[in-house]
Amino acid sequence: MSLRRWSGALLLLLTSLAAGAQTPMTPCRIEGMPNELQCGVMKRPLDPARPQGVQIELHYAVVPAMARNKQPDPVLLLAGGPGQSAISLAPAVLSRLSRLNNRRDLVFIDQRGTGRSAPLQCADDVDLTLAEAADDKVQARRLAQCRQDLALLPYGGDEGLRFFTTTIAMQDFEAVREALGAPQWNLVGASYGTRAALEYQRQYPGRVRRTVLDGVAPPDMVLPASFSVDGQAALDALFAACETDAAGCAKQYPALRERWQQLLHGLPRKVSALSPRTGLPETFVLTPELLLRAVRAPLYAPALAAALPAAIDAAASGRYEGLLGLGVALGGGGKRDSSSRLAMGMHFSVICAEDLPRLQGTEAAGADFARVDAHMYEQACKTWPRGVVPPAFYTVPPAQSPVLVLSGGVDPAT
Repeated sequence: MSLRRWSGALLLLLTSLAAGAQTPMTPCRIEGMPNELQCGVMKRPLDPARPQGVQIELHYAVVPAMARNKQPDPVLLLAGGPGQSAISLAPAVLSRLSRLNNRRDLVFIDQRGTGRSAPLQCADDVDLTLAEAADDKVQARRLAQCRQDLALLPYGGDEGLRFFTTTIAMQDFEAVREALGAPQWNLVGASYGTRAALEYQRQYPGRVRRTVLDGVAPPDMVLPASFSVDGQAALDALFAACETDAAGCAKQYPALRERWQQLLHGLPRKVSALSPRTGLPETFVLTPELLLRAVRAPLYAPALAAALPAAIDAAASGRYEGLLGLGVALGGGGKRDSSSRLAMGMHFSVICAEDLPRLQGTEAAGADFARVDAHMYEQACKTWPRGVVPPAFYTVPPAQSPVLVLSGGVDPAT
C-alpha cells in the first residue's frame, strides 16, 4: 500500500473511531432552565454480562460552557437518594454551579432507574390520608403493588431489578464520558451521590480530575442504620442549641426535651388533625414511626429545623398540624416536584443489594429513632430482588486526584 493510500486509510479509521465514540446530541429544553441545553440518549445493556441482551436507554443533559475557550474536563453532578433524577435536579443547582459553568460543561445523567433512564418509579404517596401513611400494612401492600407494576416493564421483574446497583450504574457513566470525548471529568456528589462518586473513582481512578463529596455516604456505611444514629445526633443537637439560647428558644420552650419525650412515649395514640396536604380534618393513629419521620425530614433544612421547637411543643399539647406540615414541607407539601421525588424501585434495588446484607452486624442506634428505618427496610427487602455487589465495592482506595470532603455534624442522614 502506498504512503498516500496508507495515510488516507488511517485518516478514515480515525474518523470512524471518533464518530463511533461520539453520541449525537440534540438541542433540548428542561423546565426551569432558561437556556437551551444539549441532550443525549445512549443504549446500554441491562445486564453488562449480556451486551446483546435487553437494552435500556440512558438519558443525559449537557449545559454548555459559557466561554468559547472552555476547559476539556466537564463537571458531572451525581444526584442523591438513591433514586433522584440528576436532570430534574439541574434547575435547582445550576445557580450554585454557575462559576464552574463559565469554562466547563456541566453534565447531568439520569442514573439507571431514575428520571427517564429505565425508571423504576412507584406510585406517589401524596394522595395518602394520614391514616394510610401511618398504617404499615397499607405501605406493605403499596410496595408489593409497585413490584407487580415494575414486573411489567421490559427491564423490570425479579431478574431485571438486580441490575440497578451503583457499580453497574457507574459503568454507564463511564460510557457517557467516552461518548462525550472528555479525557477526564470532575465529580460533584451529594449524599448518595458521594457513594456513586467513590465507586466511579474506584473503578476509573484515571478518569477523575477533581472530586467534591458533600454529606458523605461511603459504601461501607449501612444507610438504614446510619439514619437512626445521625437522625438522633441531629435531633439532640437541636435540643442542645435550644437550651443554650437563653434569651430565645430556652426561654420560650424551657422543657423542650421533656416535652418531646412526653410526646414520643405517649404513642401510639388516636388523634385528630388537619391534613397538611388537603387541609381537611382527619382522625388517625399517630404512631412513633410516623412521628419520628415527621421530625427527621425538617432536620435536613436549617430553615425548617428552626421551626421544630414550636412544632414539638404544640404537638405535646395535642396540636399536631405544625409538626405534620414540617414533615412534608421538604417535598413541597402537595404534588411533589420531580427534583425531590425518588424513584423508589431504584431506591430499594440499591439499598437491598448494597446495605441490607450488612445491616445485621450494625448494633448502634439512636435512643429515640431506634430501628424504625432498619425494620422498614428489612421488611421491604425480604422479597425485593437483590443484585450482586463485588467485595471491592465496600473499599475506598486512596484517591489518585484531589478530593474535597464536606460533612456536617447536624446532617440527619450522612
